[in-house]
Amino acid sequence: MQSEAQINHALEEYADMIKRVCFYHLKNQADTEDVFQNVFLKYMLHDEVFSSREHEKAWLLRVAINACRDYLRSFFRHSVVSLEVLNEMEAEERESHGEVLEAVLSLPVKYKDAIYLHYYEGYSAAEVGGIIGKKENTVYSLLSRGREMLKERLGGDGFDE
Repeated sequence: MQSEAQINHALEEYADMIKRVCFYHLKNQADTEDVFQNVFLKYMLHDEVFSSREHEKAWLLRVAINACRDYLRSFFRHSVVSLEVLNEMEAEERESHGEVLEAVLSLPVKYKDAIYLHYYEGYSAAEVGGIIGKKENTVYSLLSRGREMLKERLGGDGFDE
């Protein structure tokens, strides 16, 4: 179990990132808050010691992504219509990147996760592979195919790395 100081540090350091990841997957503020709480509850109860801050950050990202996927597959999610679905809330985003972000979020999950973690969170392909459970070369393929999809959707050539 994590100490109170570790939990407070993790909340200060990673809360915004985890909320963004959850919102990108769930597209609903109330669901984001629920999953966010579950992620940090799992963190609080986690017994293993993290080898580094990067390990801790990657673990939290992996738990958040898995928790979002589990929530989206849950019976509750498919059986209840939230008020927020009727009154959709938009995430705060940079106006200049709104169209690109919207295109990234509309990609299939395997491409969206790879592109988001690589371009928005700054992870290398090897690190992304460790987070999403894929080999590094598979991540390169996902990034390449995802960029091609984005080029088609946005109609441009400005996505070469």
